Amino acid sequence: QVQLVESGGGLVQPGGSLRLSCAFSGSSFSIYDMGWYRQAPGKQRELVARIRSSGITNYADSVKGRFTISRDNGKNALYLQMNSLKPEDTAVYYCNALWGNNYWGQGTQVTVSS
Repeated sequence: QVQLVESGGGLVQPGGSLRLSCAFSGSSFSIYDMGWYRQAPGKQRELVARIRSSGITNYADSVKGRFTISRDNGKNALYLQMNSLKPEDTAVYYCNALWGNNYWGQGTQVTVSS
């Protein structure tokens, strides 16, 4: 059974940076398409960034140029480097794994506030 555990969230001032990590276990990480989603209070969960097993990436328009998704197949890990953070980036961030079935982590809170 696939398990995903996010870490790295926290409180940061506008303009600051955070790096989220997602530890993957229970299957062959390299074959999965991986992604980061977020959900703000009162809003639907939305895609932030995705990286396919091939390494191809795509981003939400709202984070292009500020966030970078990456993966380390040797460490079974997914990352999201978030720079130039804005208050509207405040949300719970979820790690997602997709290969046939869809798996989710428990989420990590990111709060951008002065």
